[in-house]
Amino acid sequence: MKKYIFLIFLMSYSFVAFAQNSVFGTLKSETNKPIINAKITVYESNSYTFSNQNGDFLLTNIPVGTCTLLIEKEGFEIKSETFQLAVNENKKVEITLQTHAHHIDEVLVSSVFNKTQKENVMKIDHLTLKNLQSQGVVNLSDALAIHPGVSQIATGNSIGKPIIRGLSGNRVLTYAQGIRLENQQFGEEHGLGLNANGLESVEIIKGPASLLYGSDAMGGVLYFNPEKYTMSGKTNMELNQIFHSNTQGSNTSFSVKSSSDSFKFLWQNNYTTYADYKTPNGESVVNTRFIEKDIKLGTAYETSKYTADLRYNYNYLNLGLPERNLVDVQFRTPLFPSQRIDNHILSLNQKIFFTKSRLESTIGYVFNNRKEIESPDEVALNMKLKTFNYNIRYYLPTYGKFENIIGIQGLHQKNMNYGAERLIPDAVMSDIGLFATTQVNFSKNVLQLGLRYDQRKINASTFGEEGEEGFFPTVNRKFESFNVAFGVKSKWNDAVVTRFNVATGFRAPNLAELTSNGVHEGSNRYEIGNVALKNEQNVQFDLNVDYTKEHFDFFVNGFYNHITNYIFIQPTGTEIDGNVVYKYTQNNAALFGGEAGIHFHPHPFDWLHITSSYEMVIGQQRGDLNLPLLPANVWKNNFKASFNINSTFKNAYVFVQANYTLAQNRISSFETPTPDYLLLGSGIGTDVHWNKVNFKLFVSGTNVLNKEYIAHLSRLKSEAMYNMGRNVIFGLNFSL
Repeated sequence: MKKYIFLIFLMSYSFVAFAQNSVFGTLKSETNKPIINAKITVYESNSYTFSNQNGDFLLTNIPVGTCTLLIEKEGFEIKSETFQLAVNENKKVEITLQTHAHHIDEVLVSSVFNKTQKENVMKIDHLTLKNLQSQGVVNLSDALAIHPGVSQIATGNSIGKPIIRGLSGNRVLTYAQGIRLENQQFGEEHGLGLNANGLESVEIIKGPASLLYGSDAMGGVLYFNPEKYTMSGKTNMELNQIFHSNTQGSNTSFSVKSSSDSFKFLWQNNYTTYADYKTPNGESVVNTRFIEKDIKLGTAYETSKYTADLRYNYNYLNLGLPERNLVDVQFRTPLFPSQRIDNHILSLNQKIFFTKSRLESTIGYVFNNRKEIESPDEVALNMKLKTFNYNIRYYLPTYGKFENIIGIQGLHQKNMNYGAERLIPDAVMSDIGLFATTQVNFSKNVLQLGLRYDQRKINASTFGEEGEEGFFPTVNRKFESFNVAFGVKSKWNDAVVTRFNVATGFRAPNLAELTSNGVHEGSNRYEIGNVALKNEQNVQFDLNVDYTKEHFDFFVNGFYNHITNYIFIQPTGTEIDGNVVYKYTQNNAALFGGEAGIHFHPHPFDWLHITSSYEMVIGQQRGDLNLPLLPANVWKNNFKASFNINSTFKNAYVFVQANYTLAQNRISSFETPTPDYLLLGSGIGTDVHWNKVNFKLFVSGTNVLNKEYIAHLSRLKSEAMYNMGRNVIFGLNFSL
């Protein structure tokens, strides 16, 4: 680890330049009036500012070469302005924003060309995480599952694993701080390992993204963006407190941010504690409690030729594993069996700006220590996973209508066991990938295509005695794959935009699938791997249609995903020492379905927002057999009124949610059907400006009718444990 840390700090001071550029100008509306308090962000750096009373703004330390300004103001269409900036140039711009009642757009960091949503060839969903906290979510997976096309496999409140269009685990790649997060995500009982504190947003890619991210991105990507630094010359502090009635849960966070023209700093700290949740009949589900501690640190340095952003995140999670017949004691402290997880993420992002091109690199180190503890004196599992990864991209000079990028990615990973039991063997894995992609811009059409080659090597030594539980065979495998992607976005008129994408993806089998041989306590079954497994390889077709008018939006997304050599686990019909035996196998499979939705705010009642969406996914393997762990179809509805009461109470809102989950009868041979259910939620909130004190407050409720239900993908379903009953959430956020 020491050599990796030394390398990071060495690179952070490897390039220093002192050229000074600036951009200044005026924002105005279509009626030539100044636009006040609009946010102007420089995408290529961490800089942003706000327009003053005259609509004027000034930004310094702007990178040379291609510069993109993103202008955001409520009530106006978001706008991006791109121009070239020479060394020591002070550029004046005048920007006009068009009025628009509700549309929101963002620059998509996870897309290869970093366009806004309306400019991007692939449909990528962008969610602001702070907006989701007021809806009563407990963890990040809860927050993601609110969105169409995303659901989760959950173990109580503490563990949630996101599912994108029926695929999860190692088929969905998670990025944080610009690097891939590696934390033994192969297991159903392993959560994301991230805390929403200090995370600004998440971008969701639905479908194969192997072109950009390599193996494990065949089902999609969750790309978490950290919070931005404060604007230059400012120091901000925030205190956030949330309470949950059902679990007597508390989430407390505090942050400090400070920035000068060149140097920026932030510190964020979070402490979360939850007791056992209660079902609608008042029963406590013992050992669903957990305690989480999270610290995030960041520092950045910026000049016109170079930027560096160094971030560190430490996350500690102590969570109970619920079982029947546990004695309910200690209130909040997790009982045994429990998991204790330490996760460290260290990353450095660097950008070097040339006159017409840009070189960007992100290197990172992830250390994950996962323990499963059966008693105070027995650590059953103790796995330490160390991962060093890198991602280097060169943005070539734009040539006519062509934008081109080439890149290289890779990782080196080592897994070591120190506990009495082993789920996977000691092993070393290495990846390397090369890719090139281009985008061609026409007047109403944008084409994007790319090619990538990946190679993965897995090496593990023999452990144990052959024929006995815990025996692992020698693994010396190499997996490789070529993948391609093609997409086209067409703007038919001012209202209709279509996107069509076809892409291939792949996933190499993980260590659990190759080598498992023993009882997996978290799943209560005996699992047997298959060292001869092949690559999963898929091709997915996506079609998106967006219809946008001033007071009405409509979207429909359809997909078809064919997977060759799909890996899954199924019962063999035998038992070993009283545990049902499950074995990993392969078969060709297909998933298809989509999402459709509307957003309606009728004129002249622009304060009223009505959204409704429907999502479905069907998955079958060859032989017309249903794939396991598929989410049920869901119809989600939200009615929200937004308004300003007076100068003290602004941005007030009230909402009502009604989510109807249909019965799930398309099940695999070892699942049981799940009946339908309707859940209602509601809430109110406002910003308060009182003297010089500014704060936000909200009160919301989930499952307000106290409905008894069990989600199809709840891992407590086999124990007939209901999901959480009524929960009232109170939140307060102070900006100091």
